[in-house]
Amino acid sequence: MAGPTTDSETDDRFAWLEEIHGETALDWVRARNAATGSMLHDQAYQRLESSVLEVLDAQDRIPMATKRGSYYYNFWRDASHPKGLWRRTTWQSYASEDPDWQILLDVDALAAAEGTDWVFAGAALLRPETGGDYHRALLRLSPDGGDAVEVREFDLQAARFVPDGFSLPVGKTQVSWDGPDAWYVATGFGADSLTRSGYARTVRRVERGMDPAQALEVFAVEASHVMAHVSVDQTPGYRHVTATDVIDFFNTSTSILREGHWVPIEAPTHVRIGLHRQWVMFSPQQDWELDGQALPSGCLAVADLDAFLSGDRTVTRVFTPDADTSLQSSSFTADHLLLTVLHHVSSKILVADPADGWRLRPLEVGGEEHQDLSIGPVDDEDPETANDYWLVSTGFLTPATLSRGTIGAGLPQTVKSSPARFDATGLEVQQHFATSDDGTAVPYFQVGPADLVHDGANPVLMNGYGGFETSLTPSYSGVVGRAWLRRGSAPGRDGVYVLANIRGGGEYGPAWHRAALRENRPRAYEDFAAIARDLVRRGITRPDHLAATGRSNGGLLVGNMLTVHPELFGAISCGVPLLDMRRYTRLSAGHSWIAEYGDPDLPEEWEFIRGFSPYHLLDEALEAGKTFPATLFWSATSDDRVGPVQARKMAAKMLEAKVPRIWYSESLEGGHAGASDNRQSARMLATSYEFLWRSVNREAF
Repeated sequence: MAGPTTDSETDDRFAWLEEIHGETALDWVRARNAATGSMLHDQAYQRLESSVLEVLDAQDRIPMATKRGSYYYNFWRDASHPKGLWRRTTWQSYASEDPDWQILLDVDALAAAEGTDWVFAGAALLRPETGGDYHRALLRLSPDGGDAVEVREFDLQAARFVPDGFSLPVGKTQVSWDGPDAWYVATGFGADSLTRSGYARTVRRVERGMDPAQALEVFAVEASHVMAHVSVDQTPGYRHVTATDVIDFFNTSTSILREGHWVPIEAPTHVRIGLHRQWVMFSPQQDWELDGQALPSGCLAVADLDAFLSGDRTVTRVFTPDADTSLQSSSFTADHLLLTVLHHVSSKILVADPADGWRLRPLEVGGEEHQDLSIGPVDDEDPETANDYWLVSTGFLTPATLSRGTIGAGLPQTVKSSPARFDATGLEVQQHFATSDDGTAVPYFQVGPADLVHDGANPVLMNGYGGFETSLTPSYSGVVGRAWLRRGSAPGRDGVYVLANIRGGGEYGPAWHRAALRENRPRAYEDFAAIARDLVRRGITRPDHLAATGRSNGGLLVGNMLTVHPELFGAISCGVPLLDMRRYTRLSAGHSWIAEYGDPDLPEEWEFIRGFSPYHLLDEALEAGKTFPATLFWSATSDDRVGPVQARKMAAKMLEAKVPRIWYSESLEGGHAGASDNRQSARMLATSYEFLWRSVNREAF
């Protein structure tokens, strides 16, 4: 095996792979793709890919919709329209079994006409000043599936782009309407206009017909911060223009435009601030003492906006978490506040009534023990739907159901349901708790046969993330069902799927996240390893039958499993990962994550960061002569968030060291998701699942 590298960037033998579009680097990528394809892409793989694609392209999926004016808007991809259709319909049509859609934009046709592989990245509709139907939208189009987008003005009535309308070239851009003839633009305007994270540092107000580069700068932040953003709330009678200084992922400063001046909403930067009509909401991520009133971390408090700006610090605490419960999201109908909370990682819905002192009560929606619920208003500005809400419910073994209800009018009514994509007969969901190294109880879900034999021979797939306060909740996946739960190994074993709710996530609120920040990051990895050991202790599996998968921050997680705990796993799938934590701040959007991981350019912080940098921990593992599980690294050339280079370098380093069973796959498009259409998604997913299944079931490659 090759000797260890040093921490010096100039001594990195694989730095040439950081030239993302360099021909030498791409030649290496093509060679590795060919090797992986030759190893894996046989008839069995093709059957799995077709089965996964069938799930993704299914015509009977729920077409989730957003109401604007009298129309319900939806974006849809299927086999006939791989890049997708942006479309709309009426409520009567939407509620029917076969809606009649008006096609607004055929992205496949646009891509063919313009010779660019456009990927639809969303739309911002301009609210009409006098009510009624919406007429204009700003569409976001990515040329390759990355975060950088082109923005164009679209005529909803004519279903075409506006000739000589608002437009911006490709960039990491944020825009917001400011009436029909002006918009706020946060994008790159040349030198000094971007932060070190690659996002906009300045915001300009651009009027129709004006060159954005010549427009007046209205807001700016420090280059060391993540980004600047200005947004306009178009609610009639409550128009708010707010400027946000995103200092880092967990600290922001918010100001509101009053009489031509930015007036700060005074709160610590760790407090998340939201505005709705006459109210301002506060959600502190750390305990906050506000004029003698204790606002604990993870709570939600509300105040009158005008009174607060005038110095009145009277707030009402609407929600207070406990050790088992956390706030996940909040939204408003016209007269009520809707809260989604997790209790031991299962969802509940609470409703607060401002007219009754913000008193909370549960919303009865039915459902099962382990479930994921999401709720939001249908359209709080339309008098006919003012207090209507959408509710999406799902569970590991329960396909999604879309319901619609009205606050105070009984149980919501089912609008659409997704059919089952796999046979769940005989399967069950269990929740267990593993004890981590420091004694913390860490929950995980186990999905598998009810009559599971506890002899350690079951193929098990662990999935985890553990970062950025992101919660992993019980939800249905036809892909997981087909590719793992109902796969069936040679000895007749079905797969077992495990979802790990480790620290660093948001399952138990901000404190659960902070417990694995920066120098405490290893706590997340200790949690994941503890769950792996618990599965073995309980007789569910043993290391040679245990696979782990993770992407992005989850790729960093499984990268640490690979280098620190390789003895616990038989296979690892590491997708679009962070791995070289010495250089992560200088690659793609990495600088924006310093608050999560620390700054490797500061010697005292690199000292602890190196302890969870797989690219460097590999040296120690090689020196110790560790045996590594079969590993697949996968990424996307067009990923401009994490980038493909960290996965490339890790794979190359292990291959040079002659570590066996190391594979690499890189999609030449698809952005951070690794795919920009369903076929690419099916290929990526099937490659990962097929690799893991064969590895832990000892099937020949």
